[in-house]
Amino acid sequence: MSWIKRILFNESTGRLRRMYERICGPSGQLDNILTAHSLRPHTLEGHLALYKNTLHHSANTLTKSFLETVGVYVSALNGCRYCVEHHFSGLKRLLEDDDLAERMRKALESNILEPVFNLREQVALRYVRTLTQSPNALIEQDIHDMRQAGFDDGQILEINQVAAYFSYANRTVLGLGVKTAGELLGLSPGDESDPKNMVHE
Repeated sequence: MSWIKRILFNESTGRLRRMYERICGPSGQLDNILTAHSLRPHTLEGHLALYKNTLHHSANTLTKSFLETVGVYVSALNGCRYCVEHHFSGLKRLLEDDDLAERMRKALESNILEPVFNLREQVALRYVRTLTQSPNALIEQDIHDMRQAGFDDGQILEINQVAAYFSYANRTVLGLGVKTAGELLGLSPGDESDPKNMVHE
């Protein structure tokens, strides 16, 4: 569901059909954020590459649950309910602790991080908040603070790229009126060892 025309799986042909076949989940599930690209399959290809390589790549050293936390936070800050619902569902599945997941969601949505997140995580999430809301306010000291909290420069890059990706995804969703209607929430590419494997499961 979106404000612009979409080509659905059963209407797709050629390059778009081949891409859909690579990414569809159980029973042919395709996330609406992905079908919103259907009139320009090359942008779908770019979106998928960015998504897989920032959030679901085996070379990342931060946990997938923390990177999903960054995504939920950025989406909450941007008011993107679609991405909050999708990625909170994925985060909840990763954590296998519904009570902790709900407390994390409440902290992220209220912007009161202290009761749930440790000091190291808070430093990273404050950076994410500034990057999302006032990127021109960031200074080199913010990076130094993350180093002092125990993140190496590669991990800082991971946090930066996941936060930047989610702002892109949020603007795709919000700008095109994409909704979750008819979707199975929380599916994501499962095979992190293969950058080309986009099957959502």
